[in-house]
Amino acid sequence: MTTGAQTPRSPARPPRSRLRTFVPLGVAAWLVLEIWLLTVVAGASSGFVVFLLLVAGIVLGSVVIKSAGRRAFRNLTETLQQQQAGVIPEARSNSEGNGLMMLGGLLLILPGLISDALGLLMLLPPVQKAVSRYAERTVERKLREAGPGTLGDAFRQARMHQPDGKVVQGEVVRDDADDAPQDPRPPLTR
Repeated sequence: MTTGAQTPRSPARPPRSRLRTFVPLGVAAWLVLEIWLLTVVAGASSGFVVFLLLVAGIVLGSVVIKSAGRRAFRNLTETLQQQQAGVIPEARSNSEGNGLMMLGGLLLILPGLISDALGLLMLLPPVQKAVSRYAERTVERKLREAGPGTLGDAFRQARMHQPDGKVVQGEVVRDDADDAPQDPRPPLTR
């Protein structure tokens, strides 16, 4: 039975970003290239050599992640001890790059020759500095685009563009008998 009312249409979907379009294609191409390179290396030498390369990548990546994690934890504990002692912690020259070292170790652990090459590149200090500068500039640019205000304002602005439900602004007013006006509170004394 129809009542003559039109079915509400869903709001127009926002256009799909280029990143959401090309990242899955890039991952698929990367996986195909990794498998192809492993088969080429296995055909040129043997399957045992490929197995040894993969195991060596896993072992080296684990060692890198473990050492970078220990260094980061040691720097954190030293900084916390200095702050508890009331000393202003000084900047450490070797404290930067622990996250990028861990990323390099993770890339080494992933099976494949391309990921191993990228992981080895991430272990080089000039590459780490270039990647960290690029990431810092990108984050600063994104924060500037977020608009003035606090980080909460940025999250609120992001939520307004893709709301997940209806939000009604308002306040709660109680009209209970127990909330009868009471005597004014005494002034605060020091």
